[in-house]
Amino acid sequence: MVKTQFDADIILIGGGLVGLTCALALGMSGLRVSVLDAAPQAASLAPEFDGRVSALGRASTRLLAALGVWPRLADRAQPIHDILVSDGRIGRGPSPLSLHFDHLEGDGEIAGQPLGHIVENRHLRAALYAALSDHAEMVSLRPASLVTGYAPDPGGVTVRLADGGHVRGRLCAAADGRESPLRQMAGIKGVGWNYGQSGLVATVHHDLPHGGLAHEYFLPGGPFAILPMTGNRSSLVWTEPTARAQALRRLDQADFDIELRARFGSQWGEIKSEGPRWIYPLSFHHARDYVADRLVLAGDAAHTIHPIAGQGLNLGLRDVAALAEVLVDAHRLGLDIGSAIVLARYQAWRRFDNVSLSVITDLLNRLFSNDLPLLRLARTIGLGVAGSIGPLRRLAMRHAAGDAGTLPRLLNGNPLT
Repeated sequence: MVKTQFDADIILIGGGLVGLTCALALGMSGLRVSVLDAAPQAASLAPEFDGRVSALGRASTRLLAALGVWPRLADRAQPIHDILVSDGRIGRGPSPLSLHFDHLEGDGEIAGQPLGHIVENRHLRAALYAALSDHAEMVSLRPASLVTGYAPDPGGVTVRLADGGHVRGRLCAAADGRESPLRQMAGIKGVGWNYGQSGLVATVHHDLPHGGLAHEYFLPGGPFAILPMTGNRSSLVWTEPTARAQALRRLDQADFDIELRARFGSQWGEIKSEGPRWIYPLSFHHARDYVADRLVLAGDAAHTIHPIAGQGLNLGLRDVAALAEVLVDAHRLGLDIGSAIVLARYQAWRRFDNVSLSVITDLLNRLFSNDLPLLRLARTIGLGVAGSIGPLRRLAMRHAAGDAGTLPRLLNGNPLT
């Protein structure tokens, strides 16, 4: 006999940034959500839990504003006024030809608006928890042991836990990261590989203000991203072959800062690293399907991309906006939100965008993470040509900010209700 008693409409596995945002969007729209995550809330808010920052495009900030998150976060976010993309070598500095995006060059209503904002992940996580506390009647945050089973049936889905408990809902949404146990339990295949690279993340203090400039500096070992933070600080996402990245992390501060200065340059005066350093292995994965029987994937569970363009979280938030709109519209029409026909709409909506950006970031990393003379010459000329063509440059700016194409309601800043 099929059980009809539900603990929630949606069981959401994973309490990361994508999972929490998805839970908030659905809960605000009248769907009951149970969030299961193995990490205690207090631990996930600790400074040492996650040293990364995220580059939020304009569309992502509109989504967060529509969900009531942005007002809790805005004073901790650093606007991005310029983006510089250049190629170079250690000790020789950036090449003379580069690609420059200036927020003053935007057209229409976006002219003069920041290209995006840099936020520390821990601050975004805290703002999401605070917003969720206003909707506790619709969204429950349940510290849970590991998920051990996922059992769909015609009426719903039961998720079994390692502690012997279980949760039942109409649909299971997996935002449980690139290794996604739920994806594996559902037998969803995919394509993927390791890059043999790791991203070393650290915070740097500098004497002079950065002016809101984000610099993507391509070096033979991988991209060296300098992302502006509040105050005279920048976050580094320093990509190197994994063994090299691990060796850099182990250096004492004096030696680490010597290596840092050879790449960072002197445009912002004296620099000094501060706080801990983190290492994140880099890989590519794309699921062949985003849906299975009463299961839907979002964020890194569906697609893991190279951080070369800083678009990973933005891609996940676009998943959230599309999924929330699909499910809320179906719920209002009295449809079964876990049915194949409803979930197929989400998959069709998101597949092209996800595949396109996944392929682009992979190709960019392969093109720039080498020191082959002919390729170096070709990409330097390519950056210069792209930077000299105004319409092409402005189109790229719109895509980077998330303003291109037909957007879900949340990404336009409009509520779902």
